[in-house]
Amino acid sequence: MTPIVKAAQKAKPSVVSIRGEKTVLLGPQASANDAPRRVNGMGSGIVIDPRGYILTNYHVVDGVREIQVTTLQNKKYIGTIFARDAETDLAIIKISPAEKLPVITLGTSSDLMQGEPVVAVGNAFGYDFTVTDGIVSALHRAVQINDAQYYDDLIQTSAPINPGNSGGPLVNIDGEMIGVNVAVRAGAQGIGFAIPVDKAMNVAATLLASGAKSWHGLTAAPDAPASLSGMTVESIEKKSPAAEAGLRSGDMITAVGETTIHRALEFHREMLERKVGDKLDMTVRRDGKSLNVSLVLGDSPDSSPAVATGAWETLGMDLRPMPNAEFKQKFHTRYRGGLSVVDVRQNSPAAEQGIRAGDVLVGMHVWETVSLDNVAYILKRPDFNSITPVKFYILRGNETLYGFMSVGLKVARQP
Repeated sequence: MTPIVKAAQKAKPSVVSIRGEKTVLLGPQASANDAPRRVNGMGSGIVIDPRGYILTNYHVVDGVREIQVTTLQNKKYIGTIFARDAETDLAIIKISPAEKLPVITLGTSSDLMQGEPVVAVGNAFGYDFTVTDGIVSALHRAVQINDAQYYDDLIQTSAPINPGNSGGPLVNIDGEMIGVNVAVRAGAQGIGFAIPVDKAMNVAATLLASGAKSWHGLTAAPDAPASLSGMTVESIEKKSPAAEAGLRSGDMITAVGETTIHRALEFHREMLERKVGDKLDMTVRRDGKSLNVSLVLGDSPDSSPAVATGAWETLGMDLRPMPNAEFKQKFHTRYRGGLSVVDVRQNSPAAEQGIRAGDVLVGMHVWETVSLDNVAYILKRPDFNSITPVKFYILRGNETLYGFMSVGLKVARQP
């Protein structure tokens, strides 16, 4: 029972294998008669919540029609994309297990040392739950993978990382996750890369928060890995449940009910699946003193459904407003803003055009779609039938794609 054996045994139950078929979008040189290609993809994932929330790389699940998830116990599930962030190449998928899943033990990447032993776990070349070992070769590497993907702060490791390892954990000798395996240097030996866990957990917390079904009105500050003793409140929205409960900017939430909070991820896990009207009893540290605060979750003022615009019935898209600051941070484009596609109805005009959850609708015909009111205006125009099939524009990762609803091209194409 060497330290590496113990580390592998500790981490493996929280790792899943991911497989699925994905569509390769047509490039700008493709002709109208060219059919999109379908390829088999594979990767790995990490259980971050026992109810079936799994962290992986965005590129592992991007474009996958049916996400096939297999656990260490060989139990198989079909996963759905819960949230994703193309810029950091991270995503969360959701499965529905009959029993609670084991959750990965989190470490920190703030104190990693060059030469420190590490272990990678994942679906290497389709060989499920492969374990490889190595060391931390370097820190803070900037890596350009391709024209569309750039990473500015990666862990370099000599632990062999192969296709299929993406999305799996890099763990330290104690079996604690210190990174998310993401890439390998083609043509090299022993040069692999992982996203530092501290960065990955901040992104995961934001992704979990984006799928909340209720509203508290507070924004979490990035974790301070040196302490990880609570979640610091960065800001409070006016007239929100958090404001009414007396919370302030700078407060540190250390517990929600019986759950101790060390980092933002744990707070947002507690918010998952909570409903409007639920009461939260929280322990807060303020100015060195411990306070008890009760907060009643509300309904977000920005949660008006796209059904009201007719987008779901007419186009088959469930749309949500995208904050302007978030849009500008994610996309460097001439468009002023857009609407996040939360869901796409099967066999709808949007589905036929290849639009999928995670896309951002930025325009229809000659009009921008920054708000739900923009979409409602377009669909309610008396001359709408005269402009169909209507041309649409979406952002997907670093690409701008277009298509025509409700007839025309079957897959969105690059301009």
